Amino acid sequence: MRLRAVIAYDGTDYGGFQRQTNAPSVQAVLEAALVQVTQEAVTVSAAGRTDAGVHAAGQVIAFDTAWQHGLDDLQRALNAVLPADIAVLEVAEAAPDFHPRYDARSRRYRYTIYNAPVRWPLARRYSLHVPKPLNVPALQQAAQCLVGEHDFAAFGQPPQGESTVRRVLAAEWGGEPPWLTFDIEANAFLYRMVRSIVGTMLMVGRGEMSVEEFAAVLASCDRSRAGPTAPPHGLCLMEVKY
Repeated sequence: MRLRAVIAYDGTDYGGFQRQTNAPSVQAVLEAALVQVTQEAVTVSAAGRTDAGVHAAGQVIAFDTAWQHGLDDLQRALNAVLPADIAVLEVAEAAPDFHPRYDARSRRYRYTIYNAPVRWPLARRYSLHVPKPLNVPALQQAAQCLVGEHDFAAFGQPPQGESTVRRVLAAEWGGEPPWLTFDIEANAFLYRMVRSIVGTMLMVGRGEMSVEEFAAVLASCDRSRAGPTAPPHGLCLMEVKY
């Protein structure tokens, strides 16, 4: 049977979700746990291939198994053998042809900023410290430029194919100072798109770029005009919708 699971992980010590030869990956750890628990060779597919250092609170995976016991038992067994930085939040049966990536309608990411003069060491793994005060209304105006269907070539490259057009369903800043969060939901994302957008918007927040200039960067489709790519540790895959 095909199962669907929701996974959370701290991506700090991984080279990304996808299995690779030169770094530990979340996929490899999950598959090793499944082999240990089910005694089967199991291959996992995921809704998104998060980059090295990126976290997830709502990653969705799917896999096939002949597991004969209850799904609650499977969840407990997996969590018992997984390392502390990965957890299985939910397990459910899925349609035989379910694919977490291709069946997804949208994904929502969150980037977290700690905006204060002095860094907060307890936040260093999950947020970017920005010491200079940020203009939140300007950030919000810049975020609204992203909503709708646009060519996002200025902010990333397609993971496959050639199209850089994506549809952003929502983009907004929130949180309470000193914590700021940027949430963005889209039908799909380019490689490093969210981090590139955040890095460029921070220029707006610091007064180094106007909202109009930010909109011009988006319209230009020119990657060289965007700001620096924000580091991965502030980014988290929050939710996948089907």
